[in-house]
Amino acid sequence: MKTLRAYRFALDPNAAQSANLHRHAGAARFAYNWGLARVKAALAQRDAEQSYGLDGDALTPVPWTLPALRLAWNAAKRDVAPWWDECSKEAFSAGLDQLARGLKNFTDSRRGKRKGQRVGFPRFKKRGKARDSFRYTTGAYGPADDHLVKLPRIGRVKVHEPMGALTGRLAEGRARLLGATVSRTAGRWFVSFTVEVDREMPGGPSRRQRRAGPVGVDLGVTHLAVLSTGEMVANPKHLAGSLRRLRKASRAYARSKPGSAGRRQRAARLARIHARVAHQRHDGLHKLTTRLAKTHSVIVVEDLHVAGMVRNRRLARAIADTAMAEVRRQLLYKTRWYGSRLIVADRWYPSSKTCSDCGGRNPSLTLADRTFTCPSCGLVVDRDLNAAVNLRHLVAGSALETENARGGDRETALARQVPMKREPGTARAGQTGSAVLSTTAARQRLTHAS
Repeated sequence: MKTLRAYRFALDPNAAQSANLHRHAGAARFAYNWGLARVKAALAQRDAEQSYGLDGDALTPVPWTLPALRLAWNAAKRDVAPWWDECSKEAFSAGLDQLARGLKNFTDSRRGKRKGQRVGFPRFKKRGKARDSFRYTTGAYGPADDHLVKLPRIGRVKVHEPMGALTGRLAEGRARLLGATVSRTAGRWFVSFTVEVDREMPGGPSRRQRRAGPVGVDLGVTHLAVLSTGEMVANPKHLAGSLRRLRKASRAYARSKPGSAGRRQRAARLARIHARVAHQRHDGLHKLTTRLAKTHSVIVVEDLHVAGMVRNRRLARAIADTAMAEVRRQLLYKTRWYGSRLIVADRWYPSSKTCSDCGGRNPSLTLADRTFTCPSCGLVVDRDLNAAVNLRHLVAGSALETENARGGDRETALARQVPMKREPGTARAGQTGSAVLSTTAARQRLTHAS
């Protein structure tokens, strides 16, 4: 199975190479700003022509796509950028590609083809404010060996860690380079290789038998994750641990003189602290999601409305620090890599207010109650553990076995009464069903089981 992967490595350039990297990032930013100015000028010209009564082919064309922007750039680059040959042509192409993507996202958002918040019209990039980055898609780029990277017009740049995981696949012919993105974060340069990898999907009954059974995962603030097995993954609270240093660095930056060398130094220190917190968070989340995808056959999580949760000003910082949406995003592709399956429970499924033993409800449960007490059977259990067990019970009502002994698909019968009968059902990752459809499906399963 072919899949896309990204390998990211930290670069260790010398002074000359670092200056060249800055030059290429500036070239990409220049091409982006030039193309945006060209688009705005063409749009203004069209508005003026339409006011004159012109229409159709008489209107000035607007370079909106990447081929049109490249054509316009190649015709004008010798006049607007006489120094253009000092940088790789890929740097200018990367800037135009960023602009074309921004214009397409703007158009798709206006036409309703793009989900999420409305995308605004692209804005100009300012040096020191925009992220420095450029991309290679053609040319002699890629790993030179385990410790060197070839970048056109820049040379061979050292990396801080060996690249054996990538070079081994390339040498064996099990991977193909599609592009390389060079970017700068908190004063450090990184290169990210986009690779098409031939990945063997785990399968076979022996592999499935070695895995643990389905597991429900309840994400939260008190604990990063609570599993239906009883395991509670502690919340490391990386941001909270660095707040004191962040406050000190932020005050020093705010009190510095704008445009001074001291302000640039304090901005760099502030960026390093933020980057360290982000790296710690990503490291912990990757370890957790990889372990879950490798050790469990089915993983059940909730479809959380994180954007609405962070509107609570008392919990916004703590919720953002846990990166709940990132956990689901990583599980979505890692379950495909390691042969497991991800099930996303409906957003309105009351996992916390439902008893995991008898299926009764406790509608009076509030967010401050950390212990669930069932009014029907008297069960007293941790709130998050109860929710995780309820998520685990959903597998009996929604999971489909791949094949039985005769080679046909069959539906797993409900082993017990599951509290999903009167609630919206479950869906695969990226899909959610309505309450009516989910209730009907649950009743059909109960009828089939009886």
